[in-house]
Amino acid sequence: MEDPDAVTGRADRILLAFMIVYGAASLVHFVHNAVYLDAYPNLPAWLTPFGVYAAWLVIAAIGAAGYWMLRNLSAAAGLALIAIYAILGFGGLDHYAVAPMSAHSMAMNVTILGEAVAASVLLLVVAWRVLRGVPVRR
Repeated sequence: MEDPDAVTGRADRILLAFMIVYGAASLVHFVHNAVYLDAYPNLPAWLTPFGVYAAWLVIAAIGAAGYWMLRNLSAAAGLALIAIYAILGFGGLDHYAVAPMSAHSMAMNVTILGEAVAASVLLLVVAWRVLRGVPVRR
């Protein structure tokens, strides 16, 4: 029988890897938003590059807090927070609520959809971790 700590460690590394991939995809999208803010169609006038970066930092902090909680406090709470982190990745699809895909450049669409795909995969990994019932290191 495999050591539960080894199984948990491997599952944590897999989860962390997908969190980093999603975090990178999200960062690329947010940086693109901040740099080309005026080119994105129909965004609110009050939105600033600083606000975009601040929003990304808050979202990233949620993911980091979730992983910390998973490793140190509670697997259930940590996984729930990581799931919220992943779900926030679908917020980029709101761009299509204010303007159709055709109104966005290819780069805009790639960053928006890349973030959403990475968020989807991360959410699947979280579900795998929950359904698999990987033991929790204490």
